[in-house]
Formats: sequence, structure tokens, C-alpha cells
Amino acid sequence: MKVPNSSQSITELPTIMLWDSPTPPHIFRSTTEPMLENQSWDERWKAHDKGLIACWESGRQKGKEDSNLALLARKGELVILPWKGGIEKATKLNHKYGSLFYLAMWQGLRGDNLDIFTDKETKLVCSRTSMSITFTGDQSKFLDE
Repeated sequence: MKVPNSSQSITELPTIMLWDSPTPPHIFRSTTEPMLENQSWDERWKAHDKGLIACWESGRQKGKEDSNLALLARKGELVILPWKGGIEKATKLNHKYGSLFYLAMWQGLRGDNLDIFTDKETKLVCSRTSMSITFTGDQSKFLDE
């Protein structure tokens, strides 16, 4: 995954299977594709992507509604969103874990394609706080933080 902001650091880390049921290891959706409309809860959250597309589309919508927040995300800030992964201020550990749902929403907020490998962890560094966040589908890594 490439991030246009050169100050943004990304590292992909190998990890275990992230989902309880089989999920394609690569979830991709282009910004040129139209938003999905009138889907049921099951269609949004129980499809092959397990809700990643729904989160990404939510981010796309939020980006249209809040251009300032979208600009911060495009600059590499890991802004506060409903999912675990955003940074308000740096911590002593200078690292934490975040949800793949956050990563999907953040990509949508930035106006990026949805581009997530569910069988890997993705590490980003916040441009504002310099904290590193490892995004994972393994909820045990971030639920206790």
C-alpha cells in the first residue's frame, strides 16, 4: 500500500489469520466505483469483506462532509474516528494497535482506494504525533489498550 505523503511510514508485518471465517486476503475497491446503496445490515457486515467496504465508504462520506478532517488524514495524521486506531496525543510507549476497520475508514476519508491485506498487519506512523500504530484484525491486540 502506498501513501502519497512522503512523511508517512508504512510497514507490512506478517501475522496470523485475522478473521474467524475465511476472508479473501486482499480487499480492494477503487474510488472510481460508485458507493453501495440500500444494503441490509447483513450485506454490509457479513459479506466477504466483513464490513471493511462499509467502513471505507463511511470514510468517503465523512471526507465529503468534513474537508478539514480529510485534509489532516491526507497529510498523514491518524485522526480520531469511531474505530480504534486514531491518535489524540502521543503515549509513553509510542506504539499501539488499531483495527482494520479504522484503516479502511481512514483510507476512505483520505480519498484513497480501499486496499487492505487481511492476512497481514499494517504499520503506520502518525505525521502529527510520530506514534506508530499497527493495524490488525486480531482484536485481542487492541481491546485491552
